[in-house]
Amino acid sequence: MSGIQYVTKETLELMKAELQRMKAVDRPAASKAIAEAREKGDLKENAEYDAAKEAQGILEAKIAAYEGSMANIRVLDEASIDTSKVSILTNVTLTNLNTKKQVTYKIVSEKEADLKAGKISSYFRR
Repeated sequence: MSGIQYVTKETLELMKAELQRMKAVDRPAASKAIAEAREKGDLKENAEYDAAKEAQGILEAKIAAYEGSMANIRVLDEASIDTSKVSILTNVTLTNLNTKKQVTYKIVSEKEADLKAGKISSYFRR
């Protein structure tokens, strides 16, 4: 994902909490796992050490991606959204012409999309 991502204040807070957890909990746990594996002997033949180092690399990549993603976030205020047209944070009702059944979705950012919760992404690929 590149470019600007629009999210609600609540989603931004959840993302901040997730990033904080990765840095404050997961990062120290990864370092501890490496230290414990290092104590078990020869590093050349220590699969546990290799796995711990790989897990740490994946975690660091995830942290970097999260930070990069958060740098492009713009917070939207639902009160300032023009609901007279379809745009992000508006509700859209679709009608199945055969069954006359209606379904309402809220248009949200790609980060917030959750079909079960009735939230669909505004993201469009060309």
